[in-house]
Amino acid sequence: MGIAEFARDGRVVVGERPGAAVVAAVGGFLLLDLVAKLAGTTVFFVGTKLLGGSLTVSSLLSMVVDGLLVGLAVGLAGIGLSMTYSILDFANFAHGDTVTVGAFLGWVAAYITAGLGTGAPIAELFMLNSGRQLSTVSTLAPVLLGLVVAGVGSIGIVLLIDRLTYRPMRDTDNISLLIASIGVALALRYLIAFVFGTETSGVASGGLRVTVFSMISVTDNEITLLVVSVLLMLGVHLLLQRTKLGKAMRAMADNEDLARVTGIPTERVIRLTWILGGGLAGIGGYLLVLESGTISFNFGWILLLLIFAAVIVGGIGSIYGAMAGGILIGLVDSLALIWLPSGLTRASAFLVLIVVLLLRPSGIFGGVSTA
Repeated sequence: MGIAEFARDGRVVVGERPGAAVVAAVGGFLLLDLVAKLAGTTVFFVGTKLLGGSLTVSSLLSMVVDGLLVGLAVGLAGIGLSMTYSILDFANFAHGDTVTVGAFLGWVAAYITAGLGTGAPIAELFMLNSGRQLSTVSTLAPVLLGLVVAGVGSIGIVLLIDRLTYRPMRDTDNISLLIASIGVALALRYLIAFVFGTETSGVASGGLRVTVFSMISVTDNEITLLVVSVLLMLGVHLLLQRTKLGKAMRAMADNEDLARVTGIPTERVIRLTWILGGGLAGIGGYLLVLESGTISFNFGWILLLLIFAAVIVGGIGSIYGAMAGGILIGLVDSLALIWLPSGLTRASAFLVLIVVLLLRPSGIFGGVSTA
């Protein structure tokens, strides 16, 4: 009887939700293939490789760690984008270039500080052309200073942009704000290209490599990204749940008109939204460069696609959804290397986005506003 009921329930799922059945089938096949690869087994069918191959446990764990690190930074940047949408009610396409601006400001500060006393020309240090590679262990003070400058500098930039562009348009429709944000994005991107050029610069490399459990190898820069990201996410959680301003932000995200009537200082909440969102975006960009080692004028614009994917997967308007979505997208982007060439892994992240939207249109966290 139990088997018959199980079979009947299965037919109902396939009939009513064929998409879920397809996703389950593909997921099951990929899991089986992964197990076969880890076991070093290859299965052929009519002379064609069906599944399996070779993959070591240490390689798998390294991919998981890489995906987790990138996902944390993407989630950190995604918090600001989600806050902007939930409180200001528009998709800020300039957010990716805010990530770039913060990263450049931070690394210029770190480079100049690290280069003082070395005889290198200030202009060369400013342009990130000295060829020196910074790391947390070898140049701790400059790296930490750069982290602070990235956050503070991006806050100053977004507040200035809000004052000059978004605040005068606050009462207009969302489409006008969205178009304005695209203009801001282009202006920031090509201002950076004009000042620093369009070439990719190498600015960081791991100075110390630590092996964990004899299989996972991480650098000091990656550990820094992990620790700072987790601490900042915890800080955002405490701010939202334990402070009056955090509760005001949640109230305004739920119902702006009611929040204004009850005496909540909405302009102050908007300013705090820009401060948090801009600061986290700049720090997220700085940490990503610390982990990858390279920086270019358009890396934030390219990253914006992943940030949007993370926010949508987690649930638009949900800060915790942005965190979870960033980690999920980062893991998928990294683990896709098991089955896809490196140039196609980004497509897998957007495939997951499509699947989540098909199965749960409101996102994993259901679009819970702010919190």
